[in-house]
Amino acid sequence: FQSFFFYLYLHRKDLLRKEGQVLYRSKRGWVWNQFFVIEEYTGPDPVLVGRLHSDVDSGNGNIKYILSGEGAGTIFVIDDKTGNIHATKTLDREEQAQYTLTAQAVDRDTNKPLEPPSEFIVKVQDINDNPPEFLHGPYYARVPEMSNVGTSVMQVTATDADDPTYGNSARLVYSILQGQPYFSVEPQTGIIRTALPNMDREARQEYDVVIQAKDMGGHMGGLSGTTEVKITLTDVNDNPPKFPQSVYPMSVSEDKVPGEEVGRLKAKDPDLGDNGLVNYRLVDGDGMNMFELSVDSETREAVIKLKKMVDFETKRSYTLKVEGSNPHVDPQFLAWGPYKDEATIKVTMLYMFDADEPPVFVAPSYTFEVEENAPEGTLVGRVHAKDTDVANNPVRYMIPRYTDVEQFFAINTEDGMITTMRPLDRETQNWHNISVSATEIGGHHQDTKVRVNIKVKDVNDNPPEFATNNEVLMCESVAPGKVIETVSAVDKDEMAHRQHFTFSLAPEVAHNNNFSLKDNRDSTASIYVLRKGFSRLTQDVYYLPIEINDNGFPAMSSTNTLTIRVCSCDSKNTILSCNVEPYVLPAGLSTGALIAILACIVILLAIVVLFVALRRQKKEPLIVFEEEDIRENIITYDDEGGGEEDTEAFDIATLQNPDGANGFLPRKDIKPELQYPLRPGGRPAANSVDVDDFIKTRIAEADSDPTAPPYDSIQIYGYEGRGSLAGSLSSLESVTTESDLDYDYLQSWGPRFKKLADLYGTKDCSIHDGDDGEDS
Repeated sequence: FQSFFFYLYLHRKDLLRKEGQVLYRSKRGWVWNQFFVIEEYTGPDPVLVGRLHSDVDSGNGNIKYILSGEGAGTIFVIDDKTGNIHATKTLDREEQAQYTLTAQAVDRDTNKPLEPPSEFIVKVQDINDNPPEFLHGPYYARVPEMSNVGTSVMQVTATDADDPTYGNSARLVYSILQGQPYFSVEPQTGIIRTALPNMDREARQEYDVVIQAKDMGGHMGGLSGTTEVKITLTDVNDNPPKFPQSVYPMSVSEDKVPGEEVGRLKAKDPDLGDNGLVNYRLVDGDGMNMFELSVDSETREAVIKLKKMVDFETKRSYTLKVEGSNPHVDPQFLAWGPYKDEATIKVTMLYMFDADEPPVFVAPSYTFEVEENAPEGTLVGRVHAKDTDVANNPVRYMIPRYTDVEQFFAINTEDGMITTMRPLDRETQNWHNISVSATEIGGHHQDTKVRVNIKVKDVNDNPPEFATNNEVLMCESVAPGKVIETVSAVDKDEMAHRQHFTFSLAPEVAHNNNFSLKDNRDSTASIYVLRKGFSRLTQDVYYLPIEINDNGFPAMSSTNTLTIRVCSCDSKNTILSCNVEPYVLPAGLSTGALIAILACIVILLAIVVLFVALRRQKKEPLIVFEEEDIRENIITYDDEGGGEEDTEAFDIATLQNPDGANGFLPRKDIKPELQYPLRPGGRPAANSVDVDDFIKTRIAEADSDPTAPPYDSIQIYGYEGRGSLAGSLSSLESVTTESDLDYDYLQSWGPRFKKLADLYGTKDCSIHDGDDGEDS
């Protein structure tokens, strides 16, 4: 590396001495030339471009140099004291070839200009850093077969982004890498020419040629680029028609009528289109008056038909001579002629009652080609069979399904046309071998079979993908610019040596700060690291989507993801571990202790669940008793109070409102559907002592309560004591005494106590409770 720069030392005045006189001539303070800086400099220090100096600068530091213009302050910086100009960034001539800058000297204290501003140019000096490129490749060309040596095929041109005016960086020389000895290329012009005579299309039709362009005049150290040229030989009429057989035996029954077909024959011509067209005619034979010839427009076969009725007894055989010739002959190849051929037909007469024979295919086997992905109904080819019997019955065609299990093909039963039933995939199956059966309609239905081989031609319908899907292991301490992986691709299509892939980052990661990709132009790409400081604790896996394109037609592409895993390495970049380090558990709690704590919690939860389940299974009583229900229990009092004046023995409010004594007690044997409100005025006042009204009210409520149980209950009211006019009402106690009391006063108590009066009036000691459903 050599740095070129100009040191400009300028004088304000030029002292001229002439004939003893001292003459002074005023002069501009700047003398300018172009500065040069070499491109792509990657050294550790900025590049010194040049130095500016003014003659007013006495070196005392009072002058400050100022730089402005393109890249000033960013690409080019100036030392305001010394005037040294440095380039701080790497320059690329292909991006910008020169920079226009303006320099000025000003007073450091006042910023007053000391010199007018002057403009100068910094040119970026070119190096050979760009290889030649073929911008329009791959190329396709055609040249007639049998062309003379030196026939021009086409011209290819490469371009080089380097400076063509400087050195040999853009001086290109062309050479051929693949395609010899058939073709050659002119080194200076890139014109491709034929190099061999008599190249025959029927022997080989396509050639793949690789052309290289190399700069530096082709010398060692130059950069190169290649392109592919696919050259196809076009057809010329250089082959005469030829009958496969010299003699064709045919037969006809005497019962045939004029116009019926006797047989077919066809001459083969390997040329294409009009060059392979064959015309037929009868040229000789004793059957010229009995038979005629026509041409099938679809199959281009010569069809022999009966012209007159034949008689088995009169003549039993005829001979015909058929000529096949090309109607279009190239004068350049007349010497290769003649472009015609002859064959003999022997027609045998058959008696009308001969043996029945199966049909016969005109070819022993058939081979057809069809492109993959062709739509349903695409024509594959045609088979033809005929009945050799005198009857010449029509033939019906079919494909035995055991030879085409997946039913890829169908055949027209009448004309033998084979078509596809669905698109074919060459990558799944590139050959299909089926059989076609021909059966005569009528007769004994005898059949015959022929083998049909169908080749599936390849089209570019599969995108490329990574050759391998392995993870890329990268050290945390990897240095920027290091290649961590070279990726390659594969394609399922049939491309062979013409296969070529290009690589690029997917658009969403094209400007990422971690990794970059460089296409090596040899169907591989290198992955580079852009930064340092990777940490697998921060992020241990990176996913890099890469777009791969092939050079097929139409071109296919796919996006494949490259997995990059950050690993821990030693000082020699040997991988130690690629897993994220687990965080250390707090001191004092080992893994076993945590497992024991979790096990205890699970056991406690299981005990609680079991306890709740057992409680739910325990049978609860129909009625919840917070305390004794005074309505459905016999309450025995062993003492008698002091009458109505006794307020300590028993609270009369209990009799008046027994529901409120201990709060409402819900029933569990019946779920009431309705709540019946109490009738207004039905309950006596709290301080009322009318026991008769109170009992009537309770009976009425019990009769109208839908939640009441369907059984009688004993209600005991212990309203008695000293001072009571009624005395004791306890029949249970009375029956245990021998006292002889007068119970006649019970008759005056009303109908409610009539039953009690009747019982005691008869001196019956038995007590019947609940006989009529009323409270006693």
